[in-house]
Amino acid sequence: METALTSLIAASIAFTGGHFALSHPLRAPLVRLVGEKAFLGIYSLVALAAFVWMVLAFRAVPPAGAIPLPPPLGEIFWAIASLLTLIAMVLLLGSFRGNPALPDTPADKVAAAKAQGVFAVTRHPMMWSFALWAIAHILLFWSFRTLIVALAILILALVGAHLQDRKKEGLLGEAWQGWESQTSYWPRWGRLLSVGRRLWLVAIALWLLATYAHIHAAYVPAGIWRWLL
Repeated sequence: METALTSLIAASIAFTGGHFALSHPLRAPLVRLVGEKAFLGIYSLVALAAFVWMVLAFRAVPPAGAIPLPPPLGEIFWAIASLLTLIAMVLLLGSFRGNPALPDTPADKVAAAKAQGVFAVTRHPMMWSFALWAIAHILLFWSFRTLIVALAILILALVGAHLQDRKKEGLLGEAWQGWESQTSYWPRWGRLLSVGRRLWLVAIALWLLATYAHIHAAYVPAGIWRWLL
């Protein structure tokens, strides 16, 4: 088990560190060396390789080691984790529309962007969706392998979002600073209810499907299925 855990830790560091290195210090020199399109190919291959390594290493570690929380504390934390994953689904789905942080977005479009929907909650809804997923799994203290992967995702999401702001400020200047002034790095949770009824309904439906699929993928009932099945 120690060898498998070591491999998982190494894979998680490679996955997180590879994203940071290629997105920031190595990006400019590699783009100058091989060009933008080739760089994106290298970036994708490195990220995919690290992700596959992490998945294989995760599966090699026995799903045990941590101590599950005792009742009733365990049930309370399960309820909190379930709510966090639902909110994560809302943020993730909402992040695909009107996102000025997407690669190659022109400065004029960034300057004209309005902080609506989930972007009124945070300017990094996708990153925060990953962070909430990670926090939900850390709260449950389910297994060592889950803790390792969740911590890697949490660091990648929150540190990555901060570094993205710094990079965009350098690339886009006043356009990005104007976008930053409209919204916040830290989520404004009180604005979640104003993101739109349709988004919430779609998110709830997909969350129900995803948590039901969790039973077959991880052999653990998640979400409301923990109490219904």
